[in-house]
Amino acid sequence: TKINFQLEEISKGLNYPWGMTFIDEENFLITEKNGRLLKINISNGEQIEISHDLNILTGSQGGLLDVLYYNNYIYFTYSHNRGDWYSSTAIARGKLINDNIIDTEILLIAEPKINQGYHFGSRIVIKDNYLFASFGERGEGMIAQDPTSHPGSIIRINLDGSIPKDNPKFTNQPSWLPEIYQIGVRNPQGMTLSPFDSEIYISNHGAKGGDFIGTVNEGGNYGWKVIGWGGTNYSFSKIGDGEPFKEEYDKPLMSWVPSIAPSNIQFYNGTMFGDWKGDLLVTSLKFRMLIKLEIENKKVVNEEIILRGCKMHKEPCHNIGRIRDIEIDKSGGIYIITDEPESSLWKISKQN
Repeated sequence: TKINFQLEEISKGLNYPWGMTFIDEENFLITEKNGRLLKINISNGEQIEISHDLNILTGSQGGLLDVLYYNNYIYFTYSHNRGDWYSSTAIARGKLINDNIIDTEILLIAEPKINQGYHFGSRIVIKDNYLFASFGERGEGMIAQDPTSHPGSIIRINLDGSIPKDNPKFTNQPSWLPEIYQIGVRNPQGMTLSPFDSEIYISNHGAKGGDFIGTVNEGGNYGWKVIGWGGTNYSFSKIGDGEPFKEEYDKPLMSWVPSIAPSNIQFYNGTMFGDWKGDLLVTSLKFRMLIKLEIENKKVVNEEIILRGCKMHKEPCHNIGRIRDIEIDKSGGIYIITDEPESSLWKISKQN
């Protein structure tokens, strides 16, 4: 079935935007990797730059990354500057007062510090007053199997940065760092809380193939880099012994070979596109696509391309770029930003 929707450019002149969050029904905060934080009015597209004092090492895949507004706090993930080109994925929060972020608190800085500019993750989700964050493995591969290091894991902390008493370290994984909730991920650049089953879902980049969607599982392990979920190394050599999945590791709901490079994901719970209710919307960087997955009992039963970029595809296509993040408003309108030097905030709504 052809979906009739309109694509509207709300605000332009963005430079590699990465994350966005509603602060009220009219205004978004949007991050750019270069460290800029913008407030954008969705009615008129007006942009106001918000000042902050996060110590960011920008460059390559690093910079100011995710942003989430919750209970009068703004939560951030970013690549924290550790000096001499070393950096770590970090989580911070502050308050937005008069177009400034004030009272900044750093909640967690990943250890160890690493001098590579990629695979930071990193999205944030809040569930039951716990903050979950996805930390990439910084290109270090087997570090994702080392629960005494933060990279390559899903983090769970209290909103003030303190550690929940029932995290895996205190229940069944005594060797783990206290903030770690799950290990074995490569570069999870999407994470969302499902309003339908209250589970947290992630998207994760494989190497050459093996991108996946899966759930966040307490004390679990997705297996990177013992397994590659169907992908190979970029040199085409096998990952581990070449087995895509192994019994002892968490299994994704689905994995893509070849890669689609998934970024953020959101469940659709709006009324504008009524028959999408319960479906998972997945952004794709590589193919400039917005994909809709129908999920039943944790199984993907149908996959449909909603939007496709022009570079890879025949008509119909939309020349908007590598889709990085997605948000949905109260009426069910869908907003996307793209990972481009000249990017825009776009709105997808039902065609009248």
